[in-house]
Amino acid sequence: QVQLVESGGGSVQAGGSLRLSCAASRSSYNINYMAWFRQAPGKEREGVAALYGGTGGTVYADSVKGRFTISQDNAKNTLNLRMNSLTPEDTAMYYCAARSHVGPWLDDKTYPYWGQGTRVTVSS
Repeated sequence: QVQLVESGGGSVQAGGSLRLSCAASRSSYNINYMAWFRQAPGKEREGVAALYGGTGGTVYADSVKGRFTISQDNAKNTLNLRMNSLTPEDTAMYYCAARSHVGPWLDDKTYPYWGQGTRVTVSS
């Protein structure tokens, strides 16, 4: 069983930055893909960014390209999301997700493991 724990959410003004982290349990040795998703109030969950651990390859949603950076710290079993130039439209609950198999990088239905989420609020 893979356990994921997010941290780093909070409130920030528009234009500010936040760094989210996702700590994975030691049993995640067979996890190859990790991703960040978000869900704003009244909206469907959407993929933000994903990373393939084998090559370090990354994918981003168009809405966050150039502003968000996903990265991994293998030594700490941690996935990070650096978010810059935040706007009120980035306000959402952010979730970390993981899987071992191949599939569409930002399709939430393909990820079996999820964290509990961390809230990000951006004020104008």
